[in-house]
Amino acid sequence: MFENVERAAMLPLPAEPFDMSQWSHAQVNIDYRIAFDANFYSVRYHLVQERIEVRFTPTTVEIFHKGQRVASHPRCRGREQAITQNEHRPKSHQTHLGWAPSRMVLWAEQIGPHTARLIERILSEKPLQGMGRALESNACRFQSVKSILKHSLDQQPFTQLPSLPLLLPHDNIRGGE
Repeated sequence: MFENVERAAMLPLPAEPFDMSQWSHAQVNIDYRIAFDANFYSVRYHLVQERIEVRFTPTTVEIFHKGQRVASHPRCRGREQAITQNEHRPKSHQTHLGWAPSRMVLWAEQIGPHTARLIERILSEKPLQGMGRALESNACRFQSVKSILKHSLDQQPFTQLPSLPLLLPHDNIRGGE
């Protein structure tokens, strides 16, 4: 008898499956990617600096601008991974992707020897990501180089910091003796 009462009270299942998505906001970086969940996902390059919405599920990352979906990617479970669709890049970037590292260094040498050294270093540490001041101060990231140039630090004399001993003498530190 109770079974019939429960059955009569049951509603039909919804026509659409339960939506497990969540939403977030981000800003498109200069490299036409957004940072989300420790990874970087591309959008079309003309959206650089725009605020966007991110809809994510356990398997998908969708990116919306002003209510329109502008990109969709499989969700990456790694860390610090760049997920980029080639059509999101400007045409010039698509062209340069085919260049061998040696060709990029030759191109950088036309600007100057420090630029060539910086490009060599960037390519050796992290291929295809983002002259002299940056090398001397070990600031080989895009934001660091951008800041150096913005504040004209490349025009300032470089002062080397004194090297510190590995262990400072202290009563509470045991030595080899």
